[in-house]
Amino acid sequence: MKTKFLFGTLAALFAMGSACAQSAGSIVVYGGFTQINPRVQSGDLTAPSLSGTKVDVKKDTSFVGGVTYYWTDNISIDVPIGLPFEHDVVGAGAIEGTGKLGSVKSLPITLLGQYRFGEATSAFRPFVGAGLTYGHFYKPKATATLSGITGGTPSNPTTLSMKSRLGATLELGGAYNLTKDWSASLSVTKTFIKTTGSLSTGQTIETTLDPVSIKFGVGYRF
Repeated sequence: MKTKFLFGTLAALFAMGSACAQSAGSIVVYGGFTQINPRVQSGDLTAPSLSGTKVDVKKDTSFVGGVTYYWTDNISIDVPIGLPFEHDVVGAGAIEGTGKLGSVKSLPITLLGQYRFGEATSAFRPFVGAGLTYGHFYKPKATATLSGITGGTPSNPTTLSMKSRLGATLELGGAYNLTKDWSASLSVTKTFIKTTGSLSTGQTIETTLDPVSIKFGVGYRF
């Protein structure tokens, strides 16, 4: 009898928590990690260069927090806020295997509108999202390898830069209520974004990044 009462009480508490954690007016502050994995399609480095000189951009993982506001029981607005990512830029195409050409820091600034399926009382709610991401690229660093490929010298090394751009983002994920106020979420996003890399030699390279990102977070409702 006591066991039945205990399970009944826990079930009632869990249901009550579910009713509150993802309902209209809720503000959830979360923290976790995101891995950004660029799916690069590189153009060729402009002349003078070896035909087929391309680049690839490697993945990175960083801490990301954010705020989600539930405008209604089904519609929410999400603003991720995180630490910068740092991506290695390596040779590809005709110069594949030459190693690291440089690195660049990125700070994605994203605003997402989300639609959550199910009722506000549901413990688990899948969601889809769409929005915009401004990819801010800064503090690029070139290596001696890049200078060697492009004719730089120790006294006059080749430097690089990457142009910041705006792109569209799509999202698919799910959130699970752990308690009345605590929840966990996992989502995958795809951002459609391009950039232009420029060298101090005057050469440029057009690069489609289109990264896939995986984000895990634990949130608290206020």
